[in-house]
Amino acid sequence: PSHVPKVPRATLASAVPSGPGFLTALGTTHTPLLRLIRQPRASQSRNQTLPPQVHVFTMSEIPHILSVLVLDAEGKRVAVKYYDEDMTTVAQQMAHERNVFAKTSRNNARGDAEITLLDHHVLVYKFASDLHFYVCGAEHENEIILATVLTGFFDAVSLLLRGVMEKRTALENLDLVLLAIDELIDGGVILETDANVIANRVSMRGAEGEQATPLAEQTLSQALATAKEQITRNLLR
Repeated sequence: PSHVPKVPRATLASAVPSGPGFLTALGTTHTPLLRLIRQPRASQSRNQTLPPQVHVFTMSEIPHILSVLVLDAEGKRVAVKYYDEDMTTVAQQMAHERNVFAKTSRNNARGDAEITLLDHHVLVYKFASDLHFYVCGAEHENEIILATVLTGFFDAVSLLLRGVMEKRTALENLDLVLLAIDELIDGGVILETDANVIANRVSMRGAEGEQATPLAEQTLSQALATAKEQITRNLLR
């Protein structure tokens, strides 16, 4: 209609949100865990607000963990979980673990986590006493996310083992270590990276620890007994 004023194309173009999204997860722009939401901008022509643009990421864009390993000081497995479709046989897994240990055993990763590349994989690792902790992802994965997963797992195991980060203690409480991995990763997808939440869930006291003795006040035998009780209950269902 003739009574409706024409809006120049330049004005319409300036009304469309542009530039990177304002919400990203864990400091990465190529593999965010959250939806990318562009903030609405008011139209300069009629003072209207355009709806936000939402992009829902597919499974291929979500960070994926290929394996979580705990090896001893000789490279022998203590606890491992694989989520890589190319690592289906025990022989493949053992060969991978030998390569991982040979690549990292001479490094002193007893402070901050170390990062290296191995066979087109990104490997993040950290050592404590005679235990070596590893998180492996594809070469395109964000190292910060992998390091966050490793730190969450390492600290959760430390809480569950009461700070006794030794192979003997880990083997005596292997069910706790394996449950911690299950609370951390499900099918390669990251579930949780907060060590306290993971440890509380493993000890079957709930994510918030309500109506329960705090994990820090439980003895190791109490936490182990609670975990075994829950495993038995699940098997009998």
